[in-house]
Amino acid sequence: MRPHPDAPEPPSADRPVLEVRGLRTQVATPTGPKVVVDGLDLTLAPGEVLCIAGESGSGKSMAALSIMGLLPRPMARIAAGSIRLNGRELTGLGEARMRAVRGAEISMIFQEPMTSLNPVLTIGRQVGEAIEAHRSVGRADLTRLTVAALEAVRIPEAARRLKQYPHELSGGMRQRVMIAMAMACGPKVLIADEPTTALDVTIQAQILELMRDLRRDHGTAVILITHDMGVVAEMADRVVIMNQGRLVEDGPVLDVFERPRAAYTRTLLAAVPRLGAYADIDGPVRSAGRSGAAPAPDPARRPRPVAEVRDLTVRFDLTGGLLQRVVRRVHAVEGVSFDLFPGETLALVGESGCGKSTTGKALMNLIPWTGAITIDGTATHGLGRRAMRPVRRHIQMVFQDPFASLDPRMTVGDLVAEPMRIHGLARGRELDDRVAELFRRVRLEPDVRDRYPHEFSGGQRQRICIARALGLSPRLIVADESVSALDVSVQAQVLDLMQELQAEMGLSYLFISHDMAVVEQVSHRVAVMYMGRIVEIGRRRDVFGDPRHPYTRKLLTAVPRPDPRDRRDHFRRLEGEIPSPVQALDYRPPPQRFDEVRPGHIVDLSGAPEQAGG
Repeated sequence: MRPHPDAPEPPSADRPVLEVRGLRTQVATPTGPKVVVDGLDLTLAPGEVLCIAGESGSGKSMAALSIMGLLPRPMARIAAGSIRLNGRELTGLGEARMRAVRGAEISMIFQEPMTSLNPVLTIGRQVGEAIEAHRSVGRADLTRLTVAALEAVRIPEAARRLKQYPHELSGGMRQRVMIAMAMACGPKVLIADEPTTALDVTIQAQILELMRDLRRDHGTAVILITHDMGVVAEMADRVVIMNQGRLVEDGPVLDVFERPRAAYTRTLLAAVPRLGAYADIDGPVRSAGRSGAAPAPDPARRPRPVAEVRDLTVRFDLTGGLLQRVVRRVHAVEGVSFDLFPGETLALVGESGCGKSTTGKALMNLIPWTGAITIDGTATHGLGRRAMRPVRRHIQMVFQDPFASLDPRMTVGDLVAEPMRIHGLARGRELDDRVAELFRRVRLEPDVRDRYPHEFSGGQRQRICIARALGLSPRLIVADESVSALDVSVQAQVLDLMQELQAEMGLSYLFISHDMAVVEQVSHRVAVMYMGRIVEIGRRRDVFGDPRHPYTRKLLTAVPRPDPRDRRDHFRRLEGEIPSPVQALDYRPPPQRFDEVRPGHIVDLSGAPEQAGG
């Protein structure tokens, strides 16, 4: 009997499982069609990990959506080219036939699991739907297969998770659920689009290790889309570099890292922060390798701190029951103390939920807190909105997402001018001149002031946010994950700008981040947070060169190294996640005890987490 013309050919080790030839994808725009993928050629061998790297807008995700047949129609379409999966041509297949292919033969996991999972359906229902779409099974078998799919991605207590909803799981757990859905029917190709970008470094290591296990155990071929060159070095057999929709480089991972042919590839690699590269330098370093800011003052000669924090505690009440009484409490920050000096960058590091951002918001007096905070000599506890206004001239904040921080209905010139208007610092021609100078200071042309936020790139929008923060001539800026969403080259530009401004203006930064390589580059001192507490604080070279707390060692071990020759055969096993900070009302946290190891290098030895050890 002759095979059906649409049937896939039997897999062969000598034939690529996926072939893309001359792929050209267009999207409709008000000015006509725009090519977003231009003549892409790539192949994927059985069991191979192919990384597609490049900055935002390079066409990586549009290429993946084209392969999966998930382009938003009619806005986008494949204008030319061939996509063959196990010898079967996918371009031109109808939606019904593509649904039979997706999930069974090729699957995809997306960057943000919370927007990919249905918030009103249980985990069990969503994973079960992926199985039911391709298999005819009874209820008992469906439950068994669903539990097995969750166990395969190392979700603890898998049977109990079936009745939970996405919001009840952590980010890492939600991403594992996405992988379980993608792998439930045993596809031979898995496309992972930035699957770890939004995750903390330790959870990222767990997800990447899981993908390695799937490749080893099931022979899954993986296309990993990322702009993190450290992940590329750790994971890839072969690398494709894309820029403006075109393939600019393709080769084995070692060749691309050590002998890059394209200038764009060399630019990407030069911008990557490398953990340990500045071990012998005391203080921040520009991306070009030169000193970026003045060294922190000598401890014996330090001036008065610009910010003093003592025993900062933040707790949030959780209500429940018919009368909505307080039943539990979130212990977000517990007894945090530190000083921040003029011209200094203190990095606050740790995983999501450890209390970093809450500490920054408390410093800004944006949430209720207890303890003592002094900003430039003014105690801020209990200050109302009006009394806090003069203090806000000295402390400003730059948030992670610049687009969400800027009013889309206002021009960027008005957005930068607004804080100066509110504080009555300038008006008329003087205000216009100040705004123009601020734009020049962040390396933007003043004539862009009449544009709106959506007309700028992510890096440019972050520069606008920095200009807005500088308008009041603050002494301290809280930078909350301010570069984590940016591509590496844009990130390097923004970090260089922040360090230039620090050197010129004597700014202090509370730099909140989970990216340890970036922290090493920009900080004078580092404070490591775990479960709402600072467990280690000291000079950056001491904390990174001789970490004393097991949780600090865990964070440093999990950082991907952007060097294929330094690739670990397997990631160090990192079990467990940060325990929940939600506690009963009668919970009394243990006192925070510090032992001074050396001047300026302090470790809290009261409760080193077991899962952080090893």
